[in-house]
Amino acid sequence: MLRPPSCRATPNAALMTERHDHLTFRGNLRETRYGWLRLTPAYSVHLVGTLLDQAEGRAERVLDPFCGTGTTALVCAERGIEAATADINPFLLWLAHAKTRRYTARDRARFGELSRQLARVFSRRGKSPWTPALFQIEKWWDAPTLAALGRFRAELRTLEESEPRAVIDRVKIAFCRTLIASANVSFGHQSMSFSARAEGLESQNLERARKAFAQAVESLTTSATSRVARVPKIVACDARALGERFAERRFSRVITSPPYPNRMSYVRELRPYMYWLGYLSDGRSAGELDWHAIGGTWGMATSRVARWEPTSDERVPAHGFDELVGRIAERSDVLSRYVHKYFCDMTRHCRELFPLVAPRGKVHYIVGNSKFYDVLVPVERLFAELFEAVGFRSASVTRIRKRSSKRELYEFLVSAEKPASA
Repeated sequence: MLRPPSCRATPNAALMTERHDHLTFRGNLRETRYGWLRLTPAYSVHLVGTLLDQAEGRAERVLDPFCGTGTTALVCAERGIEAATADINPFLLWLAHAKTRRYTARDRARFGELSRQLARVFSRRGKSPWTPALFQIEKWWDAPTLAALGRFRAELRTLEESEPRAVIDRVKIAFCRTLIASANVSFGHQSMSFSARAEGLESQNLERARKAFAQAVESLTTSATSRVARVPKIVACDARALGERFAERRFSRVITSPPYPNRMSYVRELRPYMYWLGYLSDGRSAGELDWHAIGGTWGMATSRVARWEPTSDERVPAHGFDELVGRIAERSDVLSRYVHKYFCDMTRHCRELFPLVAPRGKVHYIVGNSKFYDVLVPVERLFAELFEAVGFRSASVTRIRKRSSKRELYEFLVSAEKPASA
């Protein structure tokens, strides 16, 4: 049984539900800056707020070691809570900076002027001076829309050195939203997929891009006026080496959602944004980044996972874990190694995290279970065991919601506390 003796399954009425949109990215869309750019696995701002409300008047210093789209950092920024967040993906760090920045009236006015200037590219004709090396880019956009996007990006590049980042970054976000709104993709499942393309609709697709940009500009203009009471610290850092960047800091609360062990690659989901904005240049750079991320399996990362072997000191301190990966290996050796490596990496992460948490500090991890063939991986129980193995106490698990995938898959909140004497 993959459950430590002290781990409690807690029926928290405020969190436990089958399917509530306010606990998904759909809920985030309605809240100030949270919906600036879609990332399918984004977790709920309402959940972060609920956890922060438990502080009972105590001063908080919050850490999110898996930044994602900056959800935890932004909630803290708006509440004036001291916070730090980290990630290995430079695009996600850029997005978090943009979402948590203070925007002046001058910044907002210039954003409007520049957006109106750039919007004219959707009415022009001609070839694109540049397009990214995104594999099979013609599957994403038809030729006229792709040409307009390329002209937009080329013109934006010429303005980057002369315009303030507070202006350029929001234009880039509006551009990213336009990329996805005009692309031949669907978000009907937990990851992005291509839609069936209707022929002869090129002019309609180009008009859709123009409207999407106008709507994004309007949304970003309004939401940028929201108050940021305290700008968070945002740093590039591997979650398995937190001590290198945060050795002198102690945090009273950790609120995060690490990548799930479900083979869904963040780099794969983000690749249109990352290619167009220059964070990726080719398939090799995409695979390299995903290999260094926990749970990455995109491109060359998959072949490297297939050759991965744990070292003698990489042991996952969870009851029955070796049996679990052995059952997966009966059906797929590479998936077995993938799950094994994921929890070895998370074990390293938890060991790095423990010294950074203040005595009586609490950790809250939003995680999802996974299933490979007929083997259900109880991710929430494994995290509870990892927390207790490295020194945290009173681990508890709360089921949050049903995910839009296999019927056995849920999202959970795993919490634990650092002893006062540690």
